[in-house]
Amino acid sequence: MKDHKKLLLAAMVGAFALAGCSETGSGGSPGGAPALRTGSYSDEQACLAAVGREAGNGDVSVISSDTSQAGTVVMVNVGGANAPWRCLIARGVVQEVMFTGSEGAA
Repeated sequence: MKDHKKLLLAAMVGAFALAGCSETGSGGSPGGAPALRTGSYSDEQACLAAVGREAGNGDVSVISSDTSQAGTVVMVNVGGANAPWRCLIARGVVQEVMFTGSEGAA
């Protein structure tokens, strides 16, 4: 079962990396093209809740979501954070929540 989780995580990270190659613009930044949003509303909401809990900040919003056969990667903006958070979710269950910046960065 552990190998299955590793494979799932690798597939989701790979899918996210490929999503960066698309021409969707700047991830919903003001004046930019619309963000990539292929994840389901329920997956996005589950990730918003998980990131809000982990970050200790309820000021969260979806930057993008990208679904693959393995699951969904949801990128989340947290108010006051200097980098986005990444949430991996599969079959409605949050697998991982991770800050993508450097801890303690100015």
